[in-house]
Amino acid sequence: MQQILIAQAGDGMTLAKDVENEDGRVLCGKGTELSACLVERLKKMDVSHVTVEGHPVEDADEKSLEQELQDIVTRFSRVKHIPPLRHLQKRLMERAVEARKEE
Repeated sequence: MQQILIAQAGDGMTLAKDVENEDGRVLCGKGTELSACLVERLKKMDVSHVTVEGHPVEDADEKSLEQELQDIVTRFSRVKHIPPLRHLQKRLMERAVEARKEE
């Protein structure tokens, strides 16, 4: 699952989450296959992002799971002796792994 700009959306992509307006009204349901016409309609309704299935758009700034976990370890390297912060580090690492499994 990947959240992308509506400008990056294209034919054949499938919505992984409902697209809602500001009032919470569903404009387009989960599982809908996007077409050029539908993308244009969503743009006209001021939709800025959609969440699509898979990982169709490459992001140059996106890190691998290993890089993300190493960054967490590095951020917490100065506070190894503080148990609550070690627990927080562990939870952040677990969440990073869980988030990748959902993709």
